[in-house]
Amino acid sequence: MQVKNLTDTDFVAEIYDFSVDDVTLEGVRRRLQYLWAKHQVLVFRGLDTQNEARLIEVSKVFGKLEIHSRHEYLSPEVPELLYVSNMKDGDRKIGILGDGEAGWHSDQTYRPSPAIGSLLAAAVIPPTGGETSFADMYRAYDDLALDLKSQLDRLRAVQSYEHFNQQYSEPANAGQKKVGIIQSHPAVRTHPITGRRAIYVAKSIVPHFEGMSIAESQPLLEKLHEHCFQAKYVYKHKWSVGDGVLWDNACVMHRREAFNPLHNRLMKRTTIRPPEDLAVPF
Repeated sequence: MQVKNLTDTDFVAEIYDFSVDDVTLEGVRRRLQYLWAKHQVLVFRGLDTQNEARLIEVSKVFGKLEIHSRHEYLSPEVPELLYVSNMKDGDRKIGILGDGEAGWHSDQTYRPSPAIGSLLAAAVIPPTGGETSFADMYRAYDDLALDLKSQLDRLRAVQSYEHFNQQYSEPANAGQKKVGIIQSHPAVRTHPITGRRAIYVAKSIVPHFEGMSIAESQPLLEKLHEHCFQAKYVYKHKWSVGDGVLWDNACVMHRREAFNPLHNRLMKRTTIRPPEDLAVPF
């Protein structure tokens, strides 16, 4: 297994000379876990995205998997896989998020106990568009002015799935509403493994801060948006079939660019749970 930085910092690394067959080896598993803590985003090439059971094997190296509550968009063979797609089976959509933009966010921040990680694998890609960008919230927090950092450290952000859906997706289904679609979390999250601090706020999913109105919250949300998504913090991934990108939702935000609706795109995503004793942001 070899490692190559894809950014000037340690934010994103490509793993190569890697075989899925080796994930049963304890040394390989420990090495991958270490690399994920060091780099936050790992890029794998040449995964067999048709062999969905193998995608699950890779994901399980990093934690237990959750069956997503969007049951209508799960793989019919492997329920731990959520389809993100604009494709249809007859009149039925097979995946979520269609072909439009998906704004900056971390996965499941609207849940009481959010996911720690996601692995997204490319099965079908359009000739252009649909790139996914990732932003380093560790460095964005470290670089904040001291007064803004002090202010943010004291705040909690209201994370609303419906606020996100109104802009980029579709209404929550009954299963999602049952497990929770709005939650207040600290605006700065301490990573449960590394202990590093990261900004945990994006205006696309946060309508306001706790104890502040929407109007009162907007200037700070806009200031954070302008700061967090500067080019120096962002890595943009142009997909190839067989790519798999693993990211850490505790310290990474991501967005998806729109693409031509006449072209098909099918991505397969797992949802990785943190250990139960480390599950709640703090």
